[in-house]
Amino acid sequence: MNIQIFGKNKCFDTKKAERYFKERGVRFQRIDLEQKGMSRGELQSVRAAVGGLEPLIDPKAKGEQALLLRYLGSDEEKTEKLLEHPTLLRSPIVRNGRLATVGYCPEVWKTWE
Repeated sequence: MNIQIFGKNKCFDTKKAERYFKERGVRFQRIDLEQKGMSRGELQSVRAAVGGLEPLIDPKAKGEQALLLRYLGSDEEKTEKLLEHPTLLRSPIVRNGRLATVGYCPEVWKTWE
């Protein structure tokens, strides 16, 4: 398994995801969305795995950029906005190769082991 956890420092679900993998002795790489973000390729891979762009958008995101994101028309415009402002992504995003989940999903992660 090659687990990557994209998360935010103050996100409770991100901390729960990290604890889930630590308790099972699974090594993972943690990427801080607020500092580093995601590359275009990573975002496209996760988007394909979760079935679109909408599951990736944080419904609790606040601020001017979050409001703008809701009114953008095309998926390409939304993708660009998410790449510019990765804090608008819902967290945690957990990747295992081409598989990915958004949010805390231990029932899915069990099938990866």
